[in-house]
Amino acid sequence: MTQPRILTVILNYRTPDLTLKATEAAVREMRGLGGEVVIVDNASGDGSFEVIKAKGEQEGWTKDGFLRVVQSPENGGFGAGNNFGMRLAMSSGEEPDFFYVLNSDAWPDPGAVEKLLDVMQAEPRAGLVGSYIKGTDGVPHCTVFRFPSASGEFEGAARTGVITKMFKSSVVPMEIPTQTAQVDWVAGASVLMRREMLDEIGLFDERFFLYYEETELCRRAAQAGWQTFYVPGSEVAHVGSASTEMKAWARTPRYWFDSRFYYFTKVHGRAYAIWATLARLAGCGIYGLRRLLTGKPQRDPPGFTRDLLSHFLAALVSRGPSRRDVSLARPMTEDNK
Repeated sequence: MTQPRILTVILNYRTPDLTLKATEAAVREMRGLGGEVVIVDNASGDGSFEVIKAKGEQEGWTKDGFLRVVQSPENGGFGAGNNFGMRLAMSSGEEPDFFYVLNSDAWPDPGAVEKLLDVMQAEPRAGLVGSYIKGTDGVPHCTVFRFPSASGEFEGAARTGVITKMFKSSVVPMEIPTQTAQVDWVAGASVLMRREMLDEIGLFDERFFLYYEETELCRRAAQAGWQTFYVPGSEVAHVGSASTEMKAWARTPRYWFDSRFYYFTKVHGRAYAIWATLARLAGCGIYGLRRLLTGKPQRDPPGFTRDLLSHFLAALVSRGPSRRDVSLARPMTEDNK
């Protein structure tokens, strides 16, 4: 059996130090598998591109053929930046067999990518295979989920035991499997994707700036008969949200609301997106009442319900996503090589 060609894609946005740490781990993994790494600087504009490129040359990664550093002309978000990398070929000009998408603030344990590859080779209809994600403190992160639904929106916002029991099959976060398992979708911090699948269904939808893009891709894959697997034996440490500074957010950013509403609209239609939002608002109302009666802590970002309602009302009069329509295909030209 010939060795599969793997192209690792790491997206950098103003986190060069973390990106280089992720790159070091990725290069180590690719050396053992005969793969390559491409870093896409997502128009950082802070000197990241130059810093990363210089470090790659200093370490000999670029000279050895394990690393390329490229620059996207604009910051189109997570999906667009990764698509920019996945439209590239191997340095030899050959098509990759697999793409390994790795967050810039994540680093795989030794052998983590090989464990993903093992599942890909054992399961011919596996299109996406995700890792067990843990914090740098070793605490596991929940990165395996059911597809979002209106009932899941209601349950997740209400946070009430009796409601959770009623809608148990709709709870979006899943209990972390202890063995390799087929799931609805996995978070995009460490995911191996089959190129054959992407050629069939397309890449990330670039109308998602950030959030829900991997959810929609896994959904599209499932509709085409491809499977998503979670592999607990493939361990990856993840800082989490470094490039978006999520911990510093005082409010939920607009692009989260945009992505959420667009996801439901694209997958289920506009009427369902409206229904799902009403369900979430109802759940928020129930939890708000519980807080008043029992003194439970606020678990949403400040102003979340108000912001959700405001975005919902604006979406009702909007004609659709404001971001440009783009091709999801992987055209191969001489410029890609």
